[in-house]
Amino acid sequence: MAVAMGEWIAMEQWARCTEMARPGIVFELRNAEGLTLTTPCVVPAPPPPFDWTSPPVVFRAIVEAAPTHSTPLPPPASTPQG
Repeated sequence: MAVAMGEWIAMEQWARCTEMARPGIVFELRNAEGLTLTTPCVVPAPPPPFDWTSPPVVFRAIVEAAPTHSTPLPPPASTPQG
């Protein structure tokens, strides 16, 4: 069964992520509350974050976001000599 990119799939099919894994592709897992987690394909699926109250119910393949560079930290404020 072919699956289109971005199509939500039941978590019972998670082991199929290995068939969809490609460079630049990651997987978005969503739970019943709509919270999402982005992960590469690892079998079994990674444990949900500590603040999730329900397990993931669906997943989909998505294009991995391009890395972004953070803004450098400003230099420390000078401290008064006392």
